[in-house]
Amino acid sequence: MISGAFDAAWAATWPAAEYVLAGGLVVGRGAGGGGRVSCARRLEDAAPAGQGGIGADVEAAEARHRAWGQPALFAVEREDAALAHALRRRGYAESEPTLILSSPVAPLCEPEIPSVTAMALWPPLAIQRELWLACDVGPERQAIMERVQTPKAAIIGRMEDRAAGACFVAVQGEVALMHALAVLPQWRGRGLGAWMVRRAARFARAQGAAQLGLSVTEDNAVARAFYARLGFSEIGGYSYWRQG
Repeated sequence: MISGAFDAAWAATWPAAEYVLAGGLVVGRGAGGGGRVSCARRLEDAAPAGQGGIGADVEAAEARHRAWGQPALFAVEREDAALAHALRRRGYAESEPTLILSSPVAPLCEPEIPSVTAMALWPPLAIQRELWLACDVGPERQAIMERVQTPKAAIIGRMEDRAAGACFVAVQGEVALMHALAVLPQWRGRGLGAWMVRRAARFARAQGAAQLGLSVTEDNAVARAFYARLGFSEIGGYSYWRQG
């Protein structure tokens, strides 16, 4: 299972609009912000399943999804065979296997970042918001960033004196998580993404974090290779489960 520190960091640095417990599951109201904030999932310190077991918890989570007018969606860690089995029996199918990657912050901070290549600031500049929109990080996902109450920064990446990339980083305790890394197509493959990651790491270190984490879909071989070159390694994984 993903450690409690990382689980807490996900909730703090990429929060749903609202959370409700359903026995041993917690359900997020995503308000259009994507799967991570719109799913039901186990929490390490959540209450155990009630008398009806996991099946009853799944039913309670489904009812909450319906009440919020969002499709039933579950995030299941790959070690959680019991929840996967309960969902499969109810007609759910697995999709979007996702990996959690992490790297110590210190090594990412070692190279000096070229002047004005990547900067950390808050609130985001209008050009960052436009850049995210161009890369399918819409208003609903940007609203998630606004909800974060822990130390946070919007990283802007520049090439040839132009805004070319953006990402978001926030810190919870010793864990920092990076979200919404986006580089405009014409600037990809030129090293800007790595400099933004390193700027995010420097922000994380300044806030007392020791680890920088992120998620990436298992089938995104290009992104996985990119993060591996930077020193990230896999610490866990999950999949989304939807009704077919």
